[in-house]
Amino acid sequence: MERLRSLSRLLPRRTLCALAQGLTPGARPIAACGRAAHILGRSRAAPLCGPRRPPVAGEMHRLRTSDVSQATLASVAPVFTVTKFDKEGNVTSFEKKKTDLYQELGLQARDLRFQHVMSITTRNNRIIMRMEYLKAVITPECLLILDYRNLNLEQWLFRELPSQLAGEGQLVTYPLPFEFRAIEALLQYWISTLQGKLSVLQPLILETLEALVDPKHSSVDRSKLHILLQNGKSLSELETDIKIFKESILEILDEEERLEELCLTKWSDPQVFEKSSAGIDHAEEMELLLENYYRLAEDLSNAARELRALIDDSQSIIFINLDSHRNVMMRLNLQLTMGTFSLSLFGLMGVAFGMNLESSLEEMASLPKKTLQADRSMEMKHSFRPDGPGSSRSVLTTR
Repeated sequence: MERLRSLSRLLPRRTLCALAQGLTPGARPIAACGRAAHILGRSRAAPLCGPRRPPVAGEMHRLRTSDVSQATLASVAPVFTVTKFDKEGNVTSFEKKKTDLYQELGLQARDLRFQHVMSITTRNNRIIMRMEYLKAVITPECLLILDYRNLNLEQWLFRELPSQLAGEGQLVTYPLPFEFRAIEALLQYWISTLQGKLSVLQPLILETLEALVDPKHSSVDRSKLHILLQNGKSLSELETDIKIFKESILEILDEEERLEELCLTKWSDPQVFEKSSAGIDHAEEMELLLENYYRLAEDLSNAARELRALIDDSQSIIFINLDSHRNVMMRLNLQLTMGTFSLSLFGLMGVAFGMNLESSLEEMASLPKKTLQADRSMEMKHSFRPDGPGSSRSVLTTR
């Protein structure tokens, strides 16, 4: 054995393969080559085993290209900013590549993709949780928070969470194993986040609705309607978040196997497994924990539903007021139309019968013209007078 190892350093691989074939006369060449490869190590088994074949053009180029591509993929692998919390509440932060992280945790690459917006899954005695921007991996010994930067989580991560995991906070699962405290801390944070969003939206919506429904205002303020539209959109997003949170918890509550898988320490620690078998059922404790936060999420959903009902009722009232104003405008328009039609009708009647009517004004206007014509006719009669028979001379008579 030592001789072969020393020979492997001095002789080329082909010579060693031929030597292995000569040392084992009763065996086939491929089998002998396999033994020699096993002695020299698994890393050299592939080149040593198999029949010899002439080199193919481009083979070396393909090998180099694959090596370069692997190196490139390794260099561009995503890097996670990891914050680690242990059972005592100690905090350590570091950066690690995704490949190194899932290999250390015993996970697959797809387990750390966090494809779903809200999910609670178990893989290889690990709990993988995501609640929108919050990504966490829970093990029986520690809690890992991934990519917390630029998320305004520093206060909760470094002030509240360590004390909760160490048992100094107000967690009901403190006597239970570490994964119970970690799950409760994450669920409590997310429920408090949803409650904070609702507490901000509720007074804004109520104030806007009160201003819109106030009977003192005869017209509707468009700026208030715009604010109500934005608040209604935010309320819809909050309702969607609550619904997804409830569905993710309900999926676990409907399957007993997933509840058992969430109890990590039960399967990793024999003493805990014996206690669980004796009378303390960790699966029931996990079910009670999830049911508690499911009820809290249901309360938030009911409050958001009440706000939605108030918005719908207020919109109905606003539409009724707008309809009443529209009816008043239609009535005024109808009255103006009827008045205009009446005036036009009387005008048409005057135009139709005005040419056949006589009045004193027309006689007074025609009197001077008739007098002038009579005077002219009399003047013409007196201006021509004959002197006798056969005489055509005109004589002007004067007084």
